[in-house]
Amino acid sequence: MVNRSEIGRKGEEIAREFLQKKGYTILDNNWHWHHFELDMVAIDGEWLVVVEVKTRAMDHLLSPEDAVDRKKIRRTVLAADAYARYFSIELPVRFDIVTVVPGPQGYEIEHYEDAFLPPVR
Repeated sequence: MVNRSEIGRKGEEIAREFLQKKGYTILDNNWHWHHFELDMVAIDGEWLVVVEVKTRAMDHLLSPEDAVDRKKIRRTVLAADAYARYFSIELPVRFDIVTVVPGPQGYEIEHYEDAFLPPVR
């Protein structure tokens, strides 16, 4: 039986290949800062893109994109800010979600560009 972390790693690998084919330059995978993590950080043209990758089984009750809740968004935005400061990146930041769902014909991949905005305080 495949465990959740293996499914997640496979999903991130598929998402990385998908984005590279679209012309994205991948800077980091699974970047950690304190208790925060960014699944993927990339460059798309003039944008620093923070990508949340969600992988789910076909029969899962919650759709992958719906798993990115308010708490996850807040933590992702904080980590993205830390990433840009740490590496002195002065590009506008965009937050994307890539969902990966295994199906009978292979993997179904959805890419939601500009999926969410940083919350207003």
